[in-house]
Amino acid sequence: MLIFKELTFEAAHRLPNVPPGHKCGRLHGHSFRLRLYVSGPVDEITGWVIDFSEIKQAFHPLYDQLDHHYLNEVPGLENPTSENLARWIWRNLRPKLPGLSRVEIFETCTSGCVYGGELE
Repeated sequence: MLIFKELTFEAAHRLPNVPPGHKCGRLHGHSFRLRLYVSGPVDEITGWVIDFSEIKQAFHPLYDQLDHHYLNEVPGLENPTSENLARWIWRNLRPKLPGLSRVEIFETCTSGCVYGGELE
């Protein structure tokens, strides 16, 4: 079974490696939307894979590092593209949430990234 929890955070960033004059090279912000997918068997007693509140709780320390922060100053996010942000969340959340199977980032209503983890 695959379930997800959707969360949001606000953050500013700029992309340092874009061509000169590219609009994303300037400081700007996003209302990021995030979906964290967890897969696993449905527990016979509870009837769920995991309590949604456990997903939110596992993400909370990362939320504190991201929400209303300048992402370029977060260690590991010096080039905070959606792709790098998804990988950063995966790497930092997977040890606390072993069933994590996918991270989706929406930086706008129409643009985002889906990441399913590294080959281990």
